[in-house]
Amino acid sequence: MIRNNLRAKDHLYWIAGILFTALIACFGFLLAWIPGLAIIGPLATAIILAVIYRQLFGYPEKLRSGVQYSAKNLLRLAIILFGLKLNMNVIFQDGLPLLLRDVAVIIFAIGVTLLFAKLFRADYSLSLLLGVGTGVCGASAIAAVSPILKAKAEDTAISAGIISLIGTVFAIAYTLIRPILPIDAATYGSWAGISLHEVAHVALAAAPAGEDGLAMALVGKLGRVLLLVPLSFLFIYIMRKKGTPETNEKVAFPWFLLGFIATSLLGSYVLGTYIPLNEDLVSFISTATTFILTMAMVGLGLNVSLASLRSKALKPMLAMTITSLLLSGITLLLI
Repeated sequence: MIRNNLRAKDHLYWIAGILFTALIACFGFLLAWIPGLAIIGPLATAIILAVIYRQLFGYPEKLRSGVQYSAKNLLRLAIILFGLKLNMNVIFQDGLPLLLRDVAVIIFAIGVTLLFAKLFRADYSLSLLLGVGTGVCGASAIAAVSPILKAKAEDTAISAGIISLIGTVFAIAYTLIRPILPIDAATYGSWAGISLHEVAHVALAAAPAGEDGLAMALVGKLGRVLLLVPLSFLFIYIMRKKGTPETNEKVAFPWFLLGFIATSLLGSYVLGTYIPLNEDLVSFISTATTFILTMAMVGLGLNVSLASLRSKALKPMLAMTITSLLLSGITLLLI
């Protein structure tokens, strides 16, 4: 009887922990409507709220099981749902040149970030996550590769917050300099899609260029999103090679990546073609995906210690910022 009561109590704490992350995520969404915070977005806003809560009130130990469930399981669910945003038809139509260009961008972003991280003696784990986020698709890419790289929850949350903030700054800067650039709307869109961090940043920067600019921007970005899958499998191979028989270290297969591929195929070839979807439903799915990812980031953000942030995040952020500036400048010259 006592054991059953304890199990029921644990179950209630688990549910309460999930609801707690949902509550902070809701506040993040509400605050993101404020003009000054709208440019940052709900993801970064919710992470900031979670970090502030941790510093003021400490980690909610009783709710740990539910908070960790959001940070791990809901994170994987969000990545799977994120696949619905990837239109593989666009990728296949543009073919090999598009993918080769995107491969070069990802290699450049990760390689140069790690190079500057080494020069600055910055934290390697944070720098690698920021390099992946810069090269592929921001916080979503960081969330996807973190379990493979066995990154700490704190590092994942810090890097996701940094990439969201810096990416937003870059997106706004793009919109400010667009009128003075000697390029047309389509070329500007391609540049934004090649060089900016997250899909939301690309959309923010390219929208003022009109439909042609936005379309070219999304084409450029989607190729990098697709490459998240082979990049993840490459990391799996590297991590398994690093494992030693003495430690019996193994890298669990990220089954959620198969879900990501499945939803990408579903969204590209089934939904809208054989199963009609109205715009309201599509918008709801997109918002729900963002909300679930925000809940996961809240769970991760509660693990962040500001003392650690000050001591280990500044140098990786500097390395990532310099890399982003170089990526923007070089791609602008080459398009």
